[in-house]
Amino acid sequence: MFSRRHFLFATGAAGLGYMRFGEPAWFEVSRPSLALPKAAGRAPLTLLHLSDLHASPVVSLDFIEGAVQLALKSCKPDMVCLTGDFITTKWADWAGYSAVLSSLSKAAPAFAVLGNHDGGAWAATAAGYEDAAFVRKMLADAGIRLLYNEHIAFSHAGIRWNLLGLGDWWSAEMLAREAWDGLDPAHPTLVLSHNPDTKDLLGDFPWDLMLCGHTHGGQLDLPVIGTPFAPIRDRRYVAGLKPWNDRWLHITRGVGNLHGMRLNCRPEISILSVG
Repeated sequence: MFSRRHFLFATGAAGLGYMRFGEPAWFEVSRPSLALPKAAGRAPLTLLHLSDLHASPVVSLDFIEGAVQLALKSCKPDMVCLTGDFITTKWADWAGYSAVLSSLSKAAPAFAVLGNHDGGAWAATAAGYEDAAFVRKMLADAGIRLLYNEHIAFSHAGIRWNLLGLGDWWSAEMLAREAWDGLDPAHPTLVLSHNPDTKDLLGDFPWDLMLCGHTHGGQLDLPVIGTPFAPIRDRRYVAGLKPWNDRWLHITRGVGNLHGMRLNCRPEISILSVG
């Protein structure tokens, strides 16, 4: 006889199965657009924004490669921006990882910043590496330029842009003054910063749009409760394209995850049109 207990057990098992094997592999391709006054009247810049790949026992290279290939089938980016957490703890197949990510740099100029899991003071306390040497080499081998408290200039559709990348805040490696030194604020400025909470430390610096990850969109978005596990202070900036003090943040929900679970928070491939 199928009892109420059996029903509750079956329902719970189905829910856990969905959280573990269903939603974590169900990608959403989002296409937000944003008009910036400094870039008005010119062809928009197409940015492929990926974050939090989190290679680990629960996020395989095959999974990451699937995300990369889906992203490249979904757009022809002018630029690829990767905002950190390439691994969760420690990793072995660095050659395989660089081979997977090299598809991105072959498609468009690709840039990255480090996340708190990629190595450093924070990662060393969480079964990770004491420094980011492995991730740095993997990115270099993949043809991806790491921006570490520095900026570059690039041109698109007759407009000069600034692209700035910051060290990870949780790892105590963010040096904003060093990153902005010599930057011309007359041009639109894109910032790559793993953690969206860094916005509160950057109010005195000129920038127009910040691309972030780190939150996983909360990873578990619970009915009524919301996203209690999002690892940020300002819960207004868990996911999406959000205004802040006449500027903008885009926080992607990320590709991978921690512990193999997602609920009401699908992994995201973000394709931004910025002009």
